[in-house]
Amino acid sequence: MVEIKNISSKTSIVEVSELATSIWSEHYIPIIGAKQVTYMLDKFQSEKAIHEQIFKNHFHYYGIYFNTLLIGYFSIRQEHSQLFLSKIYILKNFRGQGYGENAINFIITYASQANCETIYLTVNKNNINSIKFYEKFEFKKSESLVIDIGNGYIMDDFKMIRCLSNKHGLSTN
Repeated sequence: MVEIKNISSKTSIVEVSELATSIWSEHYIPIIGAKQVTYMLDKFQSEKAIHEQIFKNHFHYYGIYFNTLLIGYFSIRQEHSQLFLSKIYILKNFRGQGYGENAINFIITYASQANCETIYLTVNKNNINSIKFYEKFEFKKSESLVIDIGNGYIMDDFKMIRCLSNKHGLSTN
């Protein structure tokens, strides 16, 4: 059974931070290297960083659970009529089994209920599997972004958008 649960307690934030270390190490080291992964985990996915994102920056973190095992997570933040998705992260052994699709459906429902017109995310240009996953769910590449994240590192990403409203004549529902 798959459940998506809100993450906000100290214990669940610690669990997500520990899971992030596992997922990022198995997935992102081949794409961006171990040193940048370590830096990004500390800056964006440490217990302190996640706590600040939730309680100061208005992110909502969600855990993806298979039975009672935390196998993945994602975070979202509403920005007026847009919903920012900070990607869906799932342990390697659980990818390709529909858990990402469950998360996408949850996110689309959330965005629709919040009257968002679009959902957007950024994804590393070399993260081919993730790009294909999001394209499967009607996300389109909209622009190229190079973002300085400090310590001499950059994120070289595509911004991907999925339109939910018909205001722009681009409805994907």
